[in-house]
Amino acid sequence: MIEAPVKDAPASQADASFAEITARRRGRLRRYLFQRPRVMDAVVVLCYLLLVTPTAVESVTDGAWPAAVFLAAAGAALAYRRTRPVTVVAVVAVLEVAVTLLHPWGSNVSAGLWFSLYAVGVLRSRRSALISLAAATAPLALLYFLMAVGPLDGRLPDTAVSSPENFQLMTSIAAGIGITLSNVIATGLGISVRQRREHEHEIAAWAARTAQLGSVNERNRIAREMHDVVAHTLTVMVSLSDGAAVVVRKNPERAAEVLGELSRTGRAALADMRRVLGVLRDDSAAGHAPREPLVSDGNLAKLLEGFRTAGMPLHYTHTGPSLPEDAAFQLTVYRIVQESLTNVLRYGRSLGRVVVGIARDGGTVTIDVSDDGRGTLDRGGSVGTGQGLAGMRERARIYAGSVEAGHTVDGGWRVRAVLNCNGGTGK
Repeated sequence: MIEAPVKDAPASQADASFAEITARRRGRLRRYLFQRPRVMDAVVVLCYLLLVTPTAVESVTDGAWPAAVFLAAAGAALAYRRTRPVTVVAVVAVLEVAVTLLHPWGSNVSAGLWFSLYAVGVLRSRRSALISLAAATAPLALLYFLMAVGPLDGRLPDTAVSSPENFQLMTSIAAGIGITLSNVIATGLGISVRQRREHEHEIAAWAARTAQLGSVNERNRIAREMHDVVAHTLTVMVSLSDGAAVVVRKNPERAAEVLGELSRTGRAALADMRRVLGVLRDDSAAGHAPREPLVSDGNLAKLLEGFRTAGMPLHYTHTGPSLPEDAAFQLTVYRIVQESLTNVLRYGRSLGRVVVGIARDGGTVTIDVSDDGRGTLDRGGSVGTGQGLAGMRERARIYAGSVEAGHTVDGGWRVRAVLNCNGGTGK
């Protein structure tokens, strides 16, 4: 077996897994020989020598001992078919022509070309393989033709009286056709093996690229989640701490309530961070943070209550059926509402009313967050990095949706997201 020199695929776990599958498919014996190329070369040389041993013995018996030497030299040349395949084809072709001239009735003389042409088909391009096939086959086929009808007529063994009159011609034509077909088959097998191995390497490279893309997507997802968690939490905690500082002297009970909400927000943020970063762990020992998505059914109400505690005049409405039970979809709704309200809390000024509306109509869920805040801050781009709005759009695209954000006619700000849940079944 010969390994085709193709471009290396990127090293990755996907590549290693595919290599293991390919190795198991080869079977124990083929896998052993594939992993030990020198042993395989020795097996090829041994097989060739066994095939031509009858011809070598006959040539020595008939006094044409140089033919046996040429056969041995061809066997030695086959040991280098892996490193110099084209050169080996040329050497073997010349030696087999010489052996045929000395001992034309020998059997399996062209076996050396089978092995060498197969190696060229595996290790070289298809064009090189076909050129080598033609160059190596033509001399032997021409030689047998000349033995029958040309100046070398009579070199083939004599036939019995009962044989047909044109037996020499028929024998030479059959030998030439047999050599040609066997060489074509050997070359075709080599080309087929090369193509299969190139295909396997392409699949392995594709698997590696897919794994790398999955890793990049996962990092982007983690970054997006961390942005939502950190940006929301810090904004709310700053607002709560400012509020507590204002009311601590006038209304200690209200200050204690705000500080309690501040503590709960911090603990919730830590839990969210453990959940998001849990995917980076390789183990699953007990006590680690859960890795399942944050279900928004109950947490959405807590989220809205937290913003109210921070001083936001928030009103919430929900029309139509409840949200689908898909936790990932609920998480998308949760994060879009969270990011929108965080921006309101961060950039809004002179807020009198903030409205959050979620409406479901069949398979379409619409999220509408608007406020009447005024001020000099442009929430569209002059403040912040824009990652929050980009993250909302990325989440919406997962569900074939869209997000629009901009100023309202009265100077406030509005975010409208449209999501398409799976089939509108709610399940």
